[in-house]
Amino acid sequence: MLATRQLTFAYDPAKPFSFPDIQCADREALLILGRSGTGKTTLLHLLALLLQPQSGSVIINQTDLTQLSVAETAAFRAQHVGIVYQKPHFVSSLSVIDNLLMANYLANKPQNKARARELAGQLGFADYLGKKTNQMSQGEQQRVSIARAVMNQPDVILADEPTSSLDDENTARVVSLLRQQSEQIGASLIVVTHDQRLKDVFQNQVLLP
Repeated sequence: MLATRQLTFAYDPAKPFSFPDIQCADREALLILGRSGTGKTTLLHLLALLLQPQSGSVIINQTDLTQLSVAETAAFRAQHVGIVYQKPHFVSSLSVIDNLLMANYLANKPQNKARARELAGQLGFADYLGKKTNQMSQGEQQRVSIARAVMNQPDVILADEPTSSLDDENTARVVSLLRQQSEQIGASLIVVTHDQRLKDVFQNQVLLP
């Protein structure tokens, strides 16, 4: 479960962000909508503690991440949080399966090739495991991103604009895969987007003013 309390942040003291409290239980999905400039990606980075809030708390499974040291935060994030970025970030010199196994390495866990193959089969890119990510289409790369985000069976999945550059068919597929994976591993799923196509798909929504 993820919850926030009175989160604030500012790049510029004259333009502070003050975010509504949010809560997302295990196996629940929450859509956070907002126009450009409303702080959607900033909020996602605060939830992952890639940014430190000015005030307030981010709680995942009763652990307040704002009270952890830098090293503790990095370790907690690697083990408990999966992130799907707007643009996939891969190590181009590595194969698809090695990019997936990188998630295990960063969390100080044994490399789990069986899980990598299982996810590749579920998400439809089993034939690409030995190839480089630049040999895949944008939609296929996004599926690899989802697989990497759930390799360690995290408690929270954060997705930043996961459908903004996809057509309707791939948008529906990515949303379905995200929901399936979050329900399968019991994770909270939070999708941050300005993509209005997703409004009808998620029951729980927060609109950033």
